[in-house]
Amino acid sequence: MLEKNLENIKVGIVIPVYNHSKTLRDVVVRALEINAEVMVVDDGSTDRGINSLTGLNVHILNHPVNLGKGAAILTAAKACRQMGMTHLVTVDADGQHNPDDFRRFVPVMQRNPYAIVVGKRNFQAVNIPGLTRFGRHFSKQLKLREKGFAFEVEVLVKAAWAGVKLKEVDVSVYYPPANERISHFHVFRDNLRLTLLNTKLTLRSIAPVPHRQILDLAEDNGKVSVWHPIRSLKQLLTENASPVRLATAGALGMFLGTLPLIGFHTITILFAAGFFRLNKVAALSTSQLCMPPLVPALCIETGYFLCHGKFLTEISLQTLGYQGLERLYEWVIGSLLLAPFLSACIGAIIYLMAFFIKRTKRATT
Repeated sequence: MLEKNLENIKVGIVIPVYNHSKTLRDVVVRALEINAEVMVVDDGSTDRGINSLTGLNVHILNHPVNLGKGAAILTAAKACRQMGMTHLVTVDADGQHNPDDFRRFVPVMQRNPYAIVVGKRNFQAVNIPGLTRFGRHFSKQLKLREKGFAFEVEVLVKAAWAGVKLKEVDVSVYYPPANERISHFHVFRDNLRLTLLNTKLTLRSIAPVPHRQILDLAEDNGKVSVWHPIRSLKQLLTENASPVRLATAGALGMFLGTLPLIGFHTITILFAAGFFRLNKVAALSTSQLCMPPLVPALCIETGYFLCHGKFLTEISLQTLGYQGLERLYEWVIGSLLLAPFLSACIGAIIYLMAFFIKRTKRATT
């Protein structure tokens, strides 16, 4: 877990470089005009561009061989931490990023010291290559395996899983004409790595295994429970969940909770919520309404009525014990009828409550 006493932040600019001798010095000079702490990680360059930084007050780290942009950022993160920095902002060495945008990141980091701040590029600009998707700025340490271009995607996904909030700021970007552009993105190799990473992360997201949380802040400790619906919905709505998505998650939890999946309710709900990318907490919390005896009894009574044309009125060892298999069959039959009905009711209730809570919150802000 991360410490709770982070009051003052110290931000460094990190510039990973691999054979960008033509643009490196200009980028570093502009970065130094904005922030005193600038670190350059030479990731095995062969063009001796690092020599162009002679006379500049900049921290320089070196990789003997090219390890990838992700590895360079991790090296910088470790060094920044040893130097007492709490956050870092990455700037590309090819001149695409404007170091002046650093000023936009610092206020957001000060307000959200435990968040990852993402630079949102303007894709209406000219000369943007088709393979470019987004720029990422890394400010936390996670257990990461990717070392190349896929690193940035892995950071954001695993950070979100770990409870780290993601914030965005608008940044400018410059793409030189194709004949002047220097890119180390390999179309086949790096796209293959991104595809494999996406497959791996997708499979992990639907696995019914909770993600390890690295944040334990007082303001994030609001517990979600079906017995405190208003408080719970307020908490869930702060996690970028829309009323529709929350209602769908609650309906899913109610539907699966009604079914007689004895001993498998939790793992089934987790797997299904992960598969459909719904809020697992909301689904599990709603399924608590299906705990015995009320919902199972309603299902058994419904199933009994469908099978015999009358309700079960005798509760005894004979009817619930020796005739247990019959009751299980009636439970299944009754749940197939009640599950859609109850899930629709709960989904509608959650949607209406979440909708009015969100509207009230907007009106007061």
